[in-house]
Amino acid sequence: MHCTSNHHKLAKKLEADIAEALANRKSMASLSFFDRPTGTSCTSDAGKKYDAASVAKTIILGALLYQKDGTLTEAEDALARKMIIDSDNTAATTLWKQLSDLKDPKKPDPVKIQEFLDEAGMGNTVLDKEGSWGLTQVTADDQAKLLRLFTGDDDSVLGSKSRSYALELMNQVQSIQRWGATAGAPLDSVIHVKDGWLQRSQNPDVDSFDRGDWKVNSMAALTENGYDSGLVVLTENNRVPEGHPTNEGWDYGIETIETVSRAIYRDVYPDAEGYHPSRPTSPAP
Repeated sequence: MHCTSNHHKLAKKLEADIAEALANRKSMASLSFFDRPTGTSCTSDAGKKYDAASVAKTIILGALLYQKDGTLTEAEDALARKMIIDSDNTAATTLWKQLSDLKDPKKPDPVKIQEFLDEAGMGNTVLDKEGSWGLTQVTADDQAKLLRLFTGDDDSVLGSKSRSYALELMNQVQSIQRWGATAGAPLDSVIHVKDGWLQRSQNPDVDSFDRGDWKVNSMAALTENGYDSGLVVLTENNRVPEGHPTNEGWDYGIETIETVSRAIYRDVYPDAEGYHPSRPTSPAP
């Protein structure tokens, strides 16, 4: 765990409180946080690769906006909105294929998405070449770079129209999918979020390290009213105890993320009233 800040005491407090938040968690977790007004950044194992699950949809969105220079067709707009706001997997697959080389339809090669990653400096992200976008390998560091891109003012990769559109969609994510890196965020901030989750199968061909565990990820940006920050938390090996309901691993991952999230926002915005996200009793498929 390492934090830097224009406020030395804040950096030290964040390091201690984040470490405490993760101390008793049995799963693996990585994070990257930045807050522009205070010049603060924190990372913990931020270069470790994780299965993206639905946070890959933010990459697809960024690539689409990059390739179209922010001007989408009516059909593309509808697909992008379904993909982000409703986390629609079919819409994500359609856009992934649109941004791919389809010489082998069974193995769409996401060449146009790779172009975006190269331009965005997201060099540690590894796209899945078999078309399973959810198995794209992401890092907390690269996903934080994407949040910096969406919330920044640099037009070299995405123009202001594209950045505003991406944030608009992430702000409109349905209420039952606004958990995770939003927990504890100041209520007077504008919150932009995307979560992702998947459970690996129990099949013998799955590595024993992954078998049956949950991958649970969340990324959020805060804007307006003086706020300008981003937080990414990626987790895996959220286990389901034998004989227990399958959603226990999913819940455990969310609790890990939200414990860290609340600790960070409490330290950086000590006078703010925090957001309490809701979530369904079980994950959507």
